[in-house]
Amino acid sequence: NLILPSLPKDQKKEFLEGLLNKTRLIIEPKIDGCEIGLQYNDGILTKAISRKGKDFTNKLKDIPNVPNKIKVRGLFQVRGELFAPSENERPSYSQRKASLYLRAAYSKSDHLSFSCYQILNGKINQYDSLVYLEKLGFTIPENYFCNYTSGVEIFRKNWLDKKVFANYPTDGIVIKINSRKLQLLREKSYGVYPHWQMAIKY
Repeated sequence: NLILPSLPKDQKKEFLEGLLNKTRLIIEPKIDGCEIGLQYNDGILTKAISRKGKDFTNKLKDIPNVPNKIKVRGLFQVRGELFAPSENERPSYSQRKASLYLRAAYSKSDHLSFSCYQILNGKINQYDSLVYLEKLGFTIPENYFCNYTSGVEIFRKNWLDKKVFANYPTDGIVIKINSRKLQLLREKSYGVYPHWQMAIKY
């Protein structure tokens, strides 16, 4: 089953204090839209569901940058955000347009985009996951390395000043531990999902 838990928000201090200062992080935009999980079986898109578990497979097949076929054998699951790129100045409108498209019986999809940012139950680190997703034909989010936890605040300020992620409708940034080994270690130790990624809003 595809499960898409929500990200914890604004527990930045506790999250960063639990890491070594030299922990390598990936910074991504927190795109305001509708989160969707995609499932591929032997390379064919077979399921697209929302966080609430609703099936929107046919709707996602019509999104221009969602590949209906990829070169992967077996079961492959990813998660990403359906959003309206034109609403980068009005993030809540992006979420509204994506939601309206999913709910409407008949609606156009050419104004929407899908940003794919995670392989579910993957085995490689976050940066390599993004590179692999792009190679498969997915659109991935703009992203940056942050080599010290102390640098996260700089990225938050740069986001507020529109120096990064200005082309997206965002309501924050997401920080992710890059190391898959450390991600798995935290998943086993903490008991509450997702342990290794956090949304930072205003």
